[in-house]
Amino acid sequence: MSTDFNFYDMWKDLYSHSSKLFDEKVSNDFPSQGMGQVLEMNLQLKKMIDESTLKYLEFMNVPSRNDIANLSSLIVNVDAKVDDLEERLEENLDNQDQELFKVELSNLKKDMKNLDNKMNQIINLLKTPEKAK
Repeated sequence: MSTDFNFYDMWKDLYSHSSKLFDEKVSNDFPSQGMGQVLEMNLQLKKMIDESTLKYLEFMNVPSRNDIANLSSLIVNVDAKVDDLEERLEENLDNQDQELFKVELSNLKKDMKNLDNKMNQIINLLKTPEKAK
């Protein structure tokens, strides 16, 4: 075996060459171009993953985030419509209750007048036998 082989010198040369190459690339607008390319690749990867995830969820018959959001908005709309119907029903019931109350009150007044008339008749009848005695 040869003892002339020095691993440290070889590593030092590799480091200096890669450092020079990196310095040259950095000075030649590499960072902005490289970052742009990296960002574009990341966006394409994200788009591909999103599309494949949607396809997979559709294939497995599992709702996606968009499906759940649409369902949620539909539920909110139905809830709002039910609230409106409840308010209308309560207004109608209140109106009917008021009308029913008025009818019952007028009936009660008539009954009270009839009772008052009957009581007057009874009192008059009770008083007349005293006069006749």
